[in-house]
Amino acid sequence: MSLRERDATLTELMDDPACDPARLAATYRRFGLVNRLVSGWGTLWRARLAPALRALDRPARVLDLGSGGGDLVLRLATLARRDGLSVHWTGADPDPRAHAVAASAAAPGMRFVCADSARLLADGERYDAVISNHVLHHLDAAGLARFAAESRLLATGTVLHSDIVRGRLPYALYAVGVAPLAAGTFLHTDGLRSIRRSYRPAELAAALGPGWRVGTPAPFRLLAEARGDA
Repeated sequence: MSLRERDATLTELMDDPACDPARLAATYRRFGLVNRLVSGWGTLWRARLAPALRALDRPARVLDLGSGGGDLVLRLATLARRDGLSVHWTGADPDPRAHAVAASAAAPGMRFVCADSARLLADGERYDAVISNHVLHHLDAAGLARFAAESRLLATGTVLHSDIVRGRLPYALYAVGVAPLAAGTFLHTDGLRSIRRSYRPAELAAALGPGWRVGTPAPFRLLAEARGDA
């Protein structure tokens, strides 16, 4: 197996509509811990998102696109309360299975909707910031272009899309590190497939095109950043 080139032909097990619902629900529930360990959103909150929201000097509205089981919204809401920021959070995912898991965990100050970016635009929704975590590698070229453009149209401020970098070291470390957490879930197989589908910085910058800045804010992490067009 080579990681030299992105393998966009791979399909993750949890993306199969007929996959085991018990394993799928367990995967969503365990994402909270896994993402806390690998996603780097603590750093992004402190360095990017919190300063942008604080500068508004008013309650903010933030959208998490492709929110899955809702773990990122729950984590960031906790950080916002800790830092004294008033934020209303929306998590949007078009997969009804993910939406059901997220909605069951919803707390005051947040909502979860079963919708994609096009539906939110059509409904006239706009947000001070739009974010995503581990969504970009799921998309084909047309889907990536559409997702990137629509996320900017939904945002009046910053847009932050975070993902994992493709490489041998993150692949090897994930394979070993996720083992204790993977029983009864799709975490092992799908995590490794995610890395094989993921981008390197120059690849993602070329795929997104003008208006986007792509960097590596933490080890093995990608961040695509832009200003909203709303």
